[in-house]
Order: sequence, then structure tokens, then C-alpha cells
Amino acid sequence: MSKKYYFGFLLGLCVSFLSYSSQPVQAVELDEDIRTVPLDSKGTTTILSNEQVKRGKRLFNSTCAICHTGGVTKTNPNVGLDPESLSLATPPRDNIQSLISYMKSPTTYDGLESIAEIHPSIQSADIFPKMRTLTDEDLFAISGHILLQPKVVSEKWGGGKIYY
Repeated sequence: MSKKYYFGFLLGLCVSFLSYSSQPVQAVELDEDIRTVPLDSKGTTTILSNEQVKRGKRLFNSTCAICHTGGVTKTNPNVGLDPESLSLATPPRDNIQSLISYMKSPTTYDGLESIAEIHPSIQSADIFPKMRTLTDEDLFAISGHILLQPKVVSEKWGGGKIYY
């Protein structure tokens, strides 16, 4: 194979790759069953919109993931964001409303003491600047993300070091 032909072949391959890689990428849309999460402790559910799913992921990653990568709690690996851990907290934090309440005013796992001074929250937004601009809609989306992840990544969510 001549150098001229080889160079032309490589140039064509690069152009093909660049034109292919500049095509818009479409994310997989999650169906309604997967986007259905518990809304309250009475068993009411809600279906997250695709926009809420995207927004929840973005906000969780920018606000919460520094300590909760993959649903793990880095400061206390015994308590994660997996469904079992959330349901065993007092009060249970396994629905949107209870997670919003927690993000506004966090308490210990047994619910007896406020931990607002050490855990980012709306109550302690003066200490944790990332919490200052979060609206109730943002907290709803973050809560939805937390509850949606076990359906998307299954046991990896809150699974600990073996996954992350």
C-alpha cells in the first residue's frame, strides 16, 4: 500500500469519525413505571416527568454527590440512600415529601436531634451556599432522583465500595 493511499484512507476515516461523532445523541427515555415513585407515607405515588428526572440528576450531582456518590453516605457508610436504609429511618425517608422535609431540616437517623449544622439543608443555607438557591421544585426533583435510582441501577445504588 502506498503512503499516499494510506494517508488518504486515514484522512477519510478521521473525517467519517468526526462527522459521525457530531451527530446529536438522544438519551433513553424512562417509561412511566420506572418514573413512578412514592409521594407520601400514605402510599400515594407520582410520575416524574422526563424534565424532573434530568433536573434531579443534575442537581443531585452538583449539590449532593460530593458526599452521596452512588447513594452511599461517605461520612457514615452504614447509612445510605438505598430504599431499605431510607425506610428504616425515623421518620421513614422513603418518599418525596419526607425527603424534602429532611433536606429542609435534617435530623439524625433516629430522628431525635437536628443535624442542620453538619448536613447541608435549607435551614442551614447560611453555612452551605449550594442550598441557598434550591426551590421546592428543586428539592422535589432531587428527591425523585434518589427514589428513582434503585430502579435504574438496582443494587448498585447505596451498595457501597464494591460498586464505587
